[in-house]
Amino acid sequence: MIDSHCHIDLPAFDHDRIAVLKAAANSGVERFLVPGLSNEQFTTLLGLQQLLRDSHGIPIDIALGLHPYFYTSTLANGIAPALDLFEAHAKQHRQDVVALGETGMDASIKCDLDTQETLLRAQLSVAKELQLPAILHHRQSHNHLIRILKSMRFSYGGLIHAFSGSAEVAKTYLDLGFLLGVGGTITYPRAKKTRATIKNIPLEYLMLETDSPDMPLNHFQGQRNTPGQLPLVAEALAELKDVSVDTVKEQTTLNYRHLFKVSE
Repeated sequence: MIDSHCHIDLPAFDHDRIAVLKAAANSGVERFLVPGLSNEQFTTLLGLQQLLRDSHGIPIDIALGLHPYFYTSTLANGIAPALDLFEAHAKQHRQDVVALGETGMDASIKCDLDTQETLLRAQLSVAKELQLPAILHHRQSHNHLIRILKSMRFSYGGLIHAFSGSAEVAKTYLDLGFLLGVGGTITYPRAKKTRATIKNIPLEYLMLETDSPDMPLNHFQGQRNTPGQLPLVAEALAELKDVSVDTVKEQTTLNYRHLFKVSE
């Protein structure tokens, strides 16, 4: 079982990061993907990946991305320098990353959508050049993301992080070569539309994630989320799709390894 999206590098884990990851491993989580958020964070992430692997034997995959939430700091010196540094990181560390992201579009934040689109297109262009999949964030922005992916003819696929939406939107992403990230949202009975959509999506197109320390599961509201909660997501997905938990674990792990080309 693999946590395809967790922010274990964030300060919420500074006091017990190793213990949290080892506890998750003991619960059956064999691998973790930590997305990029900014150029500065990526530099730190490289060091963390090496430390966790070399000193603790914890397999961490990483991605490089500019997340909309961090655009204020990312663009402090202008768009061009930020994108130049991003591209330099991507090319220098092509073999260290499994994807580009987390990037995307978010209509709920102050950063205007034109700027977000400019940055998203630039990151997808680098992903195309390096033949890497993309990890995409969405909020009130499915139409924008789909339009951009189609117009750019982006063909390297990726993961729609924390998918929520209709069956029609889900099918469009699948047709574009993307898989859907399934996390704590499906544990909430009120998330009827998303639960109904995920129920009818073949397991071959889904991946498990926690989005730790955010996106708490039902009955755990107000608490820090951790990768150790992933088995509960797997159980919820198995119940929703009326299959065994082992089937969910095995297929989503295969999906991850295939998309991100991780073999070991």
